[in-house]
Formats: sequence, structure tokens, C-alpha cells
Amino acid sequence: MKPIVFIDGREGTTGLQIYERLGGRDDIELLPIDEEKRKDPVRRRQCLNAADIVFLCLPDGAAREAAAMVENPATRIIDASTAHRTDPGWDYGFPELSEANRQAIAASGRVANPGCHATGFLACAVPLIAMGILPDDYPLTCFSLTGYSGGGKKMIAEYEGEGKTDNLLSPCIYALGQNHKHLPEMQLRSGLKRPIVFSPVVDDYYKGMATTILLHNELLAGRPEVGELRSRLSAYYAGSKLVSVALPGARETLCGNQLAGSDRLEIVVGGNDRQTTVTALFDNLGKGASGAAVQNMNLMLGFDETAGLHV
Repeated sequence: MKPIVFIDGREGTTGLQIYERLGGRDDIELLPIDEEKRKDPVRRRQCLNAADIVFLCLPDGAAREAAAMVENPATRIIDASTAHRTDPGWDYGFPELSEANRQAIAASGRVANPGCHATGFLACAVPLIAMGILPDDYPLTCFSLTGYSGGGKKMIAEYEGEGKTDNLLSPCIYALGQNHKHLPEMQLRSGLKRPIVFSPVVDDYYKGMATTILLHNELLAGRPEVGELRSRLSAYYAGSKLVSVALPGARETLCGNQLAGSDRLEIVVGGNDRQTTVTALFDNLGKGASGAAVQNMNLMLGFDETAGLHV
């Protein structure tokens, strides 16, 4: 029997992208809900408890309410919202961070999908911390460039509507109070002891991300040169199907939309013997959201993790 999959919130940006990746597959059965019933609590509860896998593509409060509606112990949940990313009762849905994380996801009944900025930050920082190169008390800074689709329907309408202002034609730095909603998971999941200084930037293109951490090599264990850092990161991600490290000189210029349309993530290491930048290039709607959610579903169901993905 095919696993039954229900997408709660299919009409949103993330839900639509998940449906696009699942709609043509013959190894699962998508559970539909009538348009007039999609906000009906009785019908939603029925669907939530009839499914083997549920995707929650909802605002945080609604995601918590939906999770509480699940009474069937066999129903497994992947939450794409921020609601459960720091909840100890939920596994964090980034399998490439460690083999233990991958195994936990595969066995889990509750998986919190990472945030897009957090995905890029953790992909760069966690391996260096795990390998003992980046001290856990390092005063780390990060800037992250994203397309406007990361802001959901409201932001998409602002950028694509007739009343678009001239300000939106240029990059916009936001969350100036160091209060971005992804910061708690970035701090927790990295294990860093000092608060991260984070500068997110949204620009006038639809999708794609470039998330960068900035390093002083003399403050790293062993004072590694840029080539060694690249080699160590390559070894860490060896065998990964969706995360890779670019060869030296492979990308001389980095643009936020270079991996738009892909579910892969590529790490680019630049700099010199004194200063290094580590950048994660990916799609905020791919590895940063819907692609990651489908990858987690594949692992939970024992499928090839790239099934249905754009690789």
C-alpha cells in the first residue's frame, strides 16, 4: 500500500512547491481536501489523522494547532513553519549536518524543517565546529541574501504588484534589531556560545540564496589556509547527494539566484591565508524549504532521498 500524504496549507508558497515535487509521483498517494473544506477543523482533523505523512505549511500558530489535532500515533509530521525548530520534542530536518541527525530524521515522527537562512548558515558553520576548526566561542558574523519569495505571498505581492516602490528595486537590509525569527535555531543548532551577528538582505529577484560567514583564519584552530578549509569541508560532505563544495575557481562571482530551481546546496570557499568567506548557494524554495521537506519525507519513508527533487 502506498503511503498517504497530506499537505495542510497547500495554497501557500511552500505548500505549492511541495505539491509540485510530489504531484507526479506514483510511489505515494496525495490526500486531497476540497477547497471549501480546507479551513474546516473537522475535515482537516480527519485528513491529518488519515495520513502517514503530513506537511504543515502554515503560520506558526496554525502549525501548533494542527500538530495538536494529530491523534493517530502512526501519523508522522513535517512542519515547515518556525513553530517547532527549537522544540526538543522535534527532530531537526537537516540530514547533512551529521549521520546521527540523518538517522534521527529517518526514525522520527516529528520533524521540524529548517528555515532558509538557517540552512545556509548551518551548512557553512556546523562542519567547521564539528571538526574542531571553528571554536564554539567564536564571535561569528553572517550575511544572507535572499529572493523575495522567501517572504511569502504578502512580500511577493509587494514586489510584483503595480504599486511597487523604487526602494524595492534595490537590496533591503532588514531585522536590524538582531531579532530575525531564524536566529534562535541558528544559535541552538550550531551550538555557538556567543550570539551570532546576522544581517539578512532581500533583493529584487524571485528566488535563490547566498548565505555567507566571515572568518579570521588566525582565530581558527591550527590557523588553516583557505585551501585546507575547502578540503576539510569537501571531506565532511563527501557522499552527500545534495550538498557539495565547489572546486577552487569554479565560481569567481556569486549571485543569489545561481542555484534557483535546484534542490541542491553548493558551498563556495573564498579568501586568502588570513581571511576566509564560506558561502552557501541554494534556492530558498528548494533546499531552503520545500525541497528539504520532501527530502525529509523520503528519508522517513525509506525512499531514495532525492526522489522527486530537482538535482
